[in-house]
Amino acid sequence: MATIFTPGPALQSNSSEQNRFMEKLMAKILSFYDEQSLIDVTFKVSNPTAVVPAHRLILAAASPYFENLFRGEQGNNPVIEINDIDSDTLERLITFCYTGEAPITVNNVGAMLKAAIVLQLNDAINSCVDCIMKNINGYTLQAAYTLERETQCERLKQKLIEYEIKNFMEISRRVEFLSFDVEKLQRILESDNLNITREEDAYDAIKRWFNYDEPARQEQLPILIASLRLTQFDADFLLTHIQPLSGCELLAFKAISWIREPAARTKINIRFTEPRATCEKTLLALGSTEMNHNLLQYNKAEDKWQDYASLEIDYTYYCMILEDDNLIFIGGRKSGVSSKIVRSLNIRNKTWQNLPAMNQARCGHCVVELDGKIYAIGGLEGEEVLSSVERYTPSDGWESVSSLIVERHSAGAVTLNNKVYIMGGTNTPLRALKLVECYNPDSNIWTSCADMTECRVLPHVKVHKGHIYVLDTYSANRRQSVERYDPERNTWSKICCLNSDWARIAGMSLDNKLWLFGRLESDNVPSVSVYDEHNDRWVEKCSLHNVDGLFRCIVPVALVSMK
Repeated sequence: MATIFTPGPALQSNSSEQNRFMEKLMAKILSFYDEQSLIDVTFKVSNPTAVVPAHRLILAAASPYFENLFRGEQGNNPVIEINDIDSDTLERLITFCYTGEAPITVNNVGAMLKAAIVLQLNDAINSCVDCIMKNINGYTLQAAYTLERETQCERLKQKLIEYEIKNFMEISRRVEFLSFDVEKLQRILESDNLNITREEDAYDAIKRWFNYDEPARQEQLPILIASLRLTQFDADFLLTHIQPLSGCELLAFKAISWIREPAARTKINIRFTEPRATCEKTLLALGSTEMNHNLLQYNKAEDKWQDYASLEIDYTYYCMILEDDNLIFIGGRKSGVSSKIVRSLNIRNKTWQNLPAMNQARCGHCVVELDGKIYAIGGLEGEEVLSSVERYTPSDGWESVSSLIVERHSAGAVTLNNKVYIMGGTNTPLRALKLVECYNPDSNIWTSCADMTECRVLPHVKVHKGHIYVLDTYSANRRQSVERYDPERNTWSKICCLNSDWARIAGMSLDNKLWLFGRLESDNVPSVSVYDEHNDRWVEKCSLHNVDGLFRCIVPVALVSMK
């Protein structure tokens, strides 16, 4: 006679008694299994041939597969053959049905996952996926992709997408990324948690994916472009990069209208208008006095700077660049000798790592990043002024590319429109330069551009809204000139002067504005200003009382949290 078990009041009110009862019950069941007592079913398995005894009731309770098997035609057979699972794997999973645990390793996880899916053991599937993700790295990722395709495991697929979202900058440069289907890539790009520091990173990844098979992906491109936060680009970028793409004209028009016509935004149907959670921008600066170096983070809400980390750096005249979540220090001078050293500081965990050294020692050089490659340009080796250029990729290390037309050090460099620009600097003690060169990585050629209006040594050069802005570090007359380069017209024009004896422009516009750091006239305290383009003037924002000395580098990051 069938009965329905309902826990009594005593067991409900005393969970410890219930737990002890369940522990005793499971211990007895396990002893039956270990002793092969009261066995009522045996599985005959090949590869290698073996028999695996078990209890029908336990297996049926643990898995819908076994429940349906035992209710079927061969359910009452004392011996049941299983041909699509090897004996070792089946025995481990039968044990899992009793204990909820199994010896899952990197070596057997593939077979275990496939068998767990066949046997409909969801908890075992979860354990297998957890093992895969716990041990995933650059070497095992390809195997994980292959296993996901073979098994069509939804949980593994979801966990891989979470991994790709979190490690998007690394994943987007792998060869496997180029074979992602459009649905998978769209799902990743739509995530608000996509781990990028700027929306341009997502655009660059789409372009790499698209260029891999342009004819086949032409119709899919608008789907991915629509997944971007288009309103986070400026109008010039949308006009230059998005509007020319086939099928993306309307997307660009809507985003430009949203940017330029705030009053009409409620009438514009555009999917994403807010920045991603990971792209909430902040500024990170490196301030120094002699050998004391401090990383500082700007708190926009409180309009002030906060200490983030203290660094030990025993050399000078190095260059820095932000690469994903690392500050990479390249070259420099120690004890009067130029250096090849390359070191990486992880911003998140504040740990150092040595990277492959450059081929040539350099100080006073320029460093830029373009399409996942880091370029070291010109500089000094001892007293020799360099024209040589080398670039770094994790796969190939440092390799030489075409040299500059004119050797130089103490110059400024940026990337714009998939090209590298270098300007100013000096190549003799008495000769300052206003020469500008442009490097095209596709042709590996440097070409001359229009000269700046003035010679500039140690200029600070930054890209903002499709133009290059340049100003000097120092000015003898306390009135610094700032000029702007238009790459389409190949022309330079001056904008308003700065009442400042030293300054530099931030590495990325914050809130779509150009930020400047300097010491304004009649004020000995460093401060932050923002360029008001409409009125052609600089507006002071805040002072930097906790920084004494020049900034070595100013970078925007979305990698650190406010303290």
